[in-house]
Amino acid sequence: MAKKEKLSLVCFSGDFDKALAAFTLATGAAASGREVHMFFTFWGLNILKKDFGRKWIGKALLDRFFNFLMGGRNNLPLSRLNFGGLSPKLMTGMMKANNVATLEELIEAAKELDVKMVACEMAMHILGITKDDLIDEVQDVVGVVTFLNTSRDAQVMFI
Repeated sequence: MAKKEKLSLVCFSGDFDKALAAFTLATGAAASGREVHMFFTFWGLNILKKDFGRKWIGKALLDRFFNFLMGGRNNLPLSRLNFGGLSPKLMTGMMKANNVATLEELIEAAKELDVKMVACEMAMHILGITKDDLIDEVQDVVGVVTFLNTSRDAQVMFI
């Protein structure tokens, strides 16, 4: 019996367009029968926050400051031509007008397609984020060694 192909994505950017790319690849790979794992670290954790807006989460003052500035999924900037935060809203409108799945729709599809989403333990510790701050679909908080072991024999991409 043939081994199932695997794709592992390291999501370390909190940019809107990079989140779109990561979830487009994840859902496409899962829909075509691949096993997909997504590892969210540093700014990529912002994509997984339960609260979509700006919240003062974390224990220490710097934790709370960074998490407030990052905001949540509603505050993901476009990597270029962000226009003060307006571009992600414009891009989402253009996607809807062209019948292309939005980021929210891609995240929902990833859940339905059993894409495995895990969060980086070290980055969460540094930023003062707990698993309770993240969406329920985050299956685990893991270290890099665990992710690398899970990704053995997988194609690995950094976004």
